[in-house]
Amino acid sequence: MTSDQQCFGRAIQLFDAANSEDPNQETADGRAWPKELLYAERMSEMLQRFAPEASDAVRLACRAQHIQRWKIPRKDYPMTPEGYQRWRTTLYKFHAETAGRLMQEAGYADEMITRVKTIVGKRGLKVNPETQMMEDVVDLVFIEHYMLGFASQKTEYSEAKWLDIIRKTWKKMSERGHAFALSGQLKLPESLVPLILKAVQPG
Repeated sequence: MTSDQQCFGRAIQLFDAANSEDPNQETADGRAWPKELLYAERMSEMLQRFAPEASDAVRLACRAQHIQRWKIPRKDYPMTPEGYQRWRTTLYKFHAETAGRLMQEAGYADEMITRVKTIVGKRGLKVNPETQMMEDVVDLVFIEHYMLGFASQKTEYSEAKWLDIIRKTWKKMSERGHAFALSGQLKLPESLVPLILKAVQPG
């Protein structure tokens, strides 16, 4: 095993150990999971389906994208658009710094740590191909695993509001992400398929 493989394996172990501390539980595949550990697993699984050729930097970033998210809850910020943006910005920095610290512990050099922190911090969307690849995976995971649950919590949303949400998600994705989402390889939430198809139609 090369030193790179050893560092990678150790970093994944550290990320997963950190996410295993999540006090919030979610049930999937007949078992209870720490919520962010399940999310990390889903991110890695989706990346493997979507872009099996992905670099180690993207693989690490996808695994750490929500690392220890419960430590910065939404309720600690004003329930306004500005409060939401502050929360998201704080999260990006927190996730990047946490991933970087654990990668250093795993033995990675500064260059690789900086690369992963750039991706996790969502810097360079649409410009940095690695950041964009992770963003595609984020959006694909949301559509397949979380959009339906989000919909059930927001029963008061009108069709117009849902079309807006779907279009905003779609806008963040690359052409490759769009093609994958509609290729049959993504499990679209059945009840939302008509809305999704309506939202992404050109014009």
